[in-house]
Amino acid sequence: MSIQSEIIDRIGLISLDRPEKANAYDRAHLDDLAQAFEQLSATCTVVIIRSTDPRFFCAGADLNELKQATPEDARNLRSQAAFTAIARSGTVSMAVVDGPAVAGGCELALAADLRVIGANAVFRLPEVGLGIIPAAGGCTRLTSLLGPAVSKSVILGGGEITAEQAVRWGLGISGGEDALATAQAWAKQLSQLDAEALRAAKRIIDAAAEDRSLRDERESQAELYAGRKDRD
Repeated sequence: MSIQSEIIDRIGLISLDRPEKANAYDRAHLDDLAQAFEQLSATCTVVIIRSTDPRFFCAGADLNELKQATPEDARNLRSQAAFTAIARSGTVSMAVVDGPAVAGGCELALAADLRVIGANAVFRLPEVGLGIIPAAGGCTRLTSLLGPAVSKSVILGGGEITAEQAVRWGLGISGGEDALATAQAWAKQLSQLDAEALRAAKRIIDAAAEDRSLRDERESQAELYAGRKDRD
């Protein structure tokens, strides 16, 4: 089973567990992730998303499936829908990033409300090098969180965000020697706060319109997929 879910001390915990693929996901894994988050959100104020293997967080979409993607797949991008559901949930989401968060894995981490950063974490969005773009919210959310200069350096320039930079720039907090334990302690504090107040504050913070930007991501990706087929 590649997506595990449980409740510990009233905190939801989703574990990505596909180590042979560095937690790369396909459509079935995205569906399992979305279902697990929805189920935990029904009873938990906070849901943590982490990897069972601290060597990596998530490598993004399974390349075997990505190679078969069509323009229609891009217009109905399942990863963007799954990550946006997490981002817009009334439940507080927290990503524990111990290792590389690459492509869609980075976009999953960006969709979370909060991030706990391990010493070996690194954030990359290399899609342009593959002839596509970060369309699961990467262009939109990285720009919203860290501004256009950082987004252009990472997305256009092929750069990366190190753990030290992520903490210094406010993308997340340091996880110390045990990022999961840090996240669980933080989540416990949050779970003791008023759930309705948390939900209202999150709604207001997230009120900036991103629908058009996300739609543009999907449409641009669809055009790139179509062009790729023509070039092939």
